Amino acid sequence: MKIIFIVIGIIILFILYRYFAFKKESAKTHKLRFARIKPLVEKLENKEKIKEEDVLNYAKDNKTRELTYQILSKHNKTELFPKEYLTIESGAESKMVNWLEFPTELDKVPDDIKHLEKVKINFDGNNVYYHVFRYMTNKPHWAAENGWMLGVVGPYFDDSKPYDFPAATFSRCSSKVGEIDPKDEVKWVHENIALKRK
Repeated sequence: MKIIFIVIGIIILFILYRYFAFKKESAKTHKLRFARIKPLVEKLENKEKIKEEDVLNYAKDNKTRELTYQILSKHNKTELFPKEYLTIESGAESKMVNWLEFPTELDKVPDDIKHLEKVKINFDGNNVYYHVFRYMTNKPHWAAENGWMLGVVGPYFDDSKPYDFPAATFSRCSSKVGEIDPKDEVKWVHENIALKRK
């Protein structure tokens, strides 16, 4: 009986450790994301004059693109967001990169990412769309040996806006380009992530 209590105690301690470690890493990631656009945020908060050129570099960078749009939206300044990045594909790429950077996922920004295709699924008589990306990391990251992996962002709808929240952003980090078809990966994400979050 004593051994059972010891095992239960160890399990509880491990769960508590993982919970607090996750909270700490999550806070660190959010702080890093904010630091990347802090100069822009400070200008907006100080009501300084901002031009499109001030926003361009933040919109170009897939690490800061999504947050830049959100901050501009909060300050009613989305007209400053460059039109070339005002697409669902650009928003989805930034969403994928930010998701991958999270500690419980890839735990880093991919070293390269490319849009592969837009996949349509007919669901309950409506079209829903997912965007599939291929991404990779360099050594010494643990995922480097996987080569190009697949990531999926969606669902989007006929009336979706570029920076709407896609509820099923996901990558298994084990689905490799050439080993699984992008349409099959979308089907998996749709059935196992999107439909379970309804």
